[in-house]
Amino acid sequence: MSTETQHCQILESRVPPDMSGMRLDQAAAHLFGEYSRERLKTWIQDGHLTVGGKTGRPKDRVAGGEDLVLNVVLDIETHALPQAMPLTILYEDEHLLVLDKPAGLVVHPGAGNPDGTLLNALLAHCPDLQHIPRAGLVHRIDKDTSGLLVVAKTLPAQADLVEQLSEKSVHREYEAVVQGVLVSGGTINAPIGRHPTERVRMAVITGGKPAVTHYRVIKRFRGHTHVRVQLETGRTHQIRVHFAHKGHPLLGDPVYGGRHRHPKGATQELLEMLQHFPRQALHARRLGLVHPASGEDMSFESPLPEDFRELLAVLERDVAAE
Repeated sequence: MSTETQHCQILESRVPPDMSGMRLDQAAAHLFGEYSRERLKTWIQDGHLTVGGKTGRPKDRVAGGEDLVLNVVLDIETHALPQAMPLTILYEDEHLLVLDKPAGLVVHPGAGNPDGTLLNALLAHCPDLQHIPRAGLVHRIDKDTSGLLVVAKTLPAQADLVEQLSEKSVHREYEAVVQGVLVSGGTINAPIGRHPTERVRMAVITGGKPAVTHYRVIKRFRGHTHVRVQLETGRTHQIRVHFAHKGHPLLGDPVYGGRHRHPKGATQELLEMLQHFPRQALHARRLGLVHPASGEDMSFESPLPEDFRELLAVLERDVAAE
């Protein structure tokens, strides 16, 4: 394959004596821990890792003292069109970037959205992301959800961030407005899977993947509640599905929201807002993680977007007019 479609880097390490007798792929996984054992195994098979200047097999045993030379070869993983689009980047270095996504922007190309997505914009901003699976995206938020996302710029950073997500050590906090008045905060612990008959929807189902959502009340209105939500897991549409399951779907949710609900005697301003609010009222407000290279605790915050702030203001005025 042409090097125009590859990114290459040479890494070297010496096998310590205490690894004597270990399989080559196991030793490589210890010495080049930023890459997965499966990826290293492939590189060994392809001759990209040499032992004392010679190629080997993954199952070969090392004696200790050998010099390993790894030619890191990253092929294009993301075949999508780079498209220059404005990005609101809150932080960026050679390992990762954190950005604030507007509502209405699809994260990843798919059916009905072949381009014009956040992924296309990322490839234009940082072309090397073509060598990272999913252009470094380690988590997603829905098209009509606004707020914070982290993107890995290297394979080691991606592996580290994915591990943090799996260990539930990434702090993800959202704000939402739900229909109905919640008495108090709580936890929703209900498994989520694909809806049994409507395949574009998710649902709380027996045998679904574990899903846990914590929430607390910020403010109650006459027929709605402003809540702060913390994700313990990250299932598709988790917040939307969990609150709908609880009988308090997100305001404006076109898939799980059902009919608009409004308090008796609602102001005309509120009725119009409820009728025309263009999306689910959900914003990824805070993101906390450990930097994959420095180990530094990092925290980011995104202010509520204008449409969300105006919604809250209209709900406040409705209460005042009661």
